[in-house]
Amino acid sequence: MSAAHILVVDDEPDIRNLVQEILEDEGYEVGVADSGEAARQARRARRPDLILLDIWMQDVDGITLLREWSESGGLPCPVIVMSGHGTVETAVEATRLGAYDFIEKPISLAKLLLTVGRALEADKLQKENVGLRRQAEPVLEPVGRSTVLQQLREQVKRLAQHDTWVLMRGEPGSGKKTFAHYLHLNSSRRDGPFVEVGVGSISRENSAVELFGSEEGDQVRYGRLEQANGGVLYLDDIADMDPQTQARLLGVLQAHSFLRVGGREPVQVDLRIIAATHRDLEEEVSASRFREDLYYHLNVVPLKVPALREHLEDVPDLLNYYADYFADRENLPYRRFSLAAQNRLRNYPWPGNVRELKNLVQRLLILGSGETIEVAEVEAALSVQPIRVGAERGVPLSFDLPLRDAREQFEKAYLEHQLQESGGSVGKLAKLVGMERTHLYRKLRALGIEFKKGGD
Repeated sequence: MSAAHILVVDDEPDIRNLVQEILEDEGYEVGVADSGEAARQARRARRPDLILLDIWMQDVDGITLLREWSESGGLPCPVIVMSGHGTVETAVEATRLGAYDFIEKPISLAKLLLTVGRALEADKLQKENVGLRRQAEPVLEPVGRSTVLQQLREQVKRLAQHDTWVLMRGEPGSGKKTFAHYLHLNSSRRDGPFVEVGVGSISRENSAVELFGSEEGDQVRYGRLEQANGGVLYLDDIADMDPQTQARLLGVLQAHSFLRVGGREPVQVDLRIIAATHRDLEEEVSASRFREDLYYHLNVVPLKVPALREHLEDVPDLLNYYADYFADRENLPYRRFSLAAQNRLRNYPWPGNVRELKNLVQRLLILGSGETIEVAEVEAALSVQPIRVGAERGVPLSFDLPLRDAREQFEKAYLEHQLQESGGSVGKLAKLVGMERTHLYRKLRALGIEFKKGGD
């Protein structure tokens, strides 16, 4: 875990050097700038964790810099303003523009260190709170006592001690993000940020800026890579990444640096990447939809997160955990599951995995009444409609899945059924479903549907 990087901006060399020495003695990494323009360059070269900013400088005053940074997407980090000629109006304006605090010169070094520590801690807490709001399931340890889960937790703990990249595979809703958090919390980067990127939710036009940031004149936007510096970048649905962004990410993995969009100077980063996918990336590589070299860089340590149907003995523990979770965090009435209800759910296939179970528990607590959830109530709440695939089996489709996952599940069931109706002929299937054959081949491979090659 790297130390906090503090940028000291002051045109008085004695003060600048003194503050630098004091902060470095406290274990911080310190960069210095002797003017407003130098501060702009330093901020462009590396994202600071905190800025100490003098107000009165010869070229550009601190209030002007504050206004620039505030109007270009918000302050990049806490800013502590320093001034030997401060007025109430100046302090009020600095606060209005987002400054964390205002320190008068001559500087009390004890007060400076106290203010710096508080500012960094407040920024850390704010980021953690944002992360918890985004994370629907703040589980410190994956729930379950099955042999499968115990072995996976131990594997993740061992893996956390090494700073290698990780590729997680698993069905939607199986708990990949929970295990990514668990890995982070057990690693040396635990005090660093955990930044999540849903690759599939970013448009192709915005993906480069979202990940790598951008520069335009004096305006700098920090992307997710810089936000994750010193910690972990979690890339969910990595298979959805477009080829151009894949190429740029490969450069980061190889050089540990990158160029922002519109940037001229490389930006150094120190982070761990955890990528997750529910697709077969080897199949994606074979179909030329995913770069082979990027795949091998990410796949240093593969980690498979099992579907819930592979450890159904953990269902009772998960039911109890989420009943407590919603009672504690959302003030829903606590209800316990009867033994018959637990047994019914242990024999349910859980196409939506742990996410579906969580949603089911929430629905039962909201809509039900009484202290005990009986099996009849569970049957009514499952909300599953079977689609017949072939004459002998039904595939349940869950309404608890995100739209994209539900659509993919339906497409797979639909095409498997139609392929069977077509006698295994892709040519007949293409005519039946109204798709061009080349596109249909790609769709079948992406969904993992087996078919006879060249079958007409």
